[in-house]
Amino acid sequence: MTATLDAPRVRLRTKGKPGGVRIVGSLAVVCCYALCAVFGPMLFRFDPVAVDTRNRLLAPMSHTSAGDLVLFGTDQVGQDLLAKMMQGARVSMTIGISALLLSGLIGLVFGVLAGYFGGPLDSLLMRLADIQLAFPGILLAILIAAVLGPSVTNVIVVLSVSGWVTFARVVRGQVLATKRREYVDATRTLGARHWHIVRTCILPACRAPFLVIAALHIGDVILAEAALSFLGLGTPVTTPSWGTTIASGRDLLGTAWWISALPGIGLAVLVVAFGVLGDALRDRFDPKLAGR
Repeated sequence: MTATLDAPRVRLRTKGKPGGVRIVGSLAVVCCYALCAVFGPMLFRFDPVAVDTRNRLLAPMSHTSAGDLVLFGTDQVGQDLLAKMMQGARVSMTIGISALLLSGLIGLVFGVLAGYFGGPLDSLLMRLADIQLAFPGILLAILIAAVLGPSVTNVIVVLSVSGWVTFARVVRGQVLATKRREYVDATRTLGARHWHIVRTCILPACRAPFLVIAALHIGDVILAEAALSFLGLGTPVTTPSWGTTIASGRDLLGTAWWISALPGIGLAVLVVAFGVLGDALRDRFDPKLAGR
């Protein structure tokens, strides 16, 4: 009987933390992309307006007229697709991280204000969020991008405006669940000001859900940037990104499939890695969800 009762306890103690393997694996993929984005353009010199008609439409693992190996082939104007993808990874990840920071900051501020103070301010901010949620996010981004025009800065602004609502609603819910707890009431009773309560009690409680939403949201931001660039509403043609590269090869899928397929596969792997990372972080911060 003793051995039977002790066995489950041993298994529970030796069981690893939820999502550990997925966090390590997804972070490894993201770090590989980050290293390629940072150091790749330094290793492969790339001119987005250069034309080399002698080496156009070379298949992957081919050699140029100068004897150089092109791992991912060349596009219709003779540009090295690997160098183009690395430069595009830098642009896409820069836009994704910048839009994530800006939208996260806006959502955090609005969510804390709405949840902590409540009243008319809460009603105003949440009705504004409801109005924005009534429109599909990508359609709203297309509308704003069409008005502002193609530009890296405009893409960051567009994706930030269309992405703050998720952060605001999640933070507001966490603030509402935290502000009436005993330790918050005790801090308020001791005479602490609102800023001190928010800084020491509210914001630490919002950290875990905020990180989960951020990990899930950055993949959506990168995918939305690629969609805007594919439609010609994102980065300019002279600024390479995965969306513009995929769009440039859509008419050559039958003869030069690698121009669109390889950037598409690279984009899909990165977005899935961020999704797995967000799901694993959710399981880590809330182990009750790990078995569902």
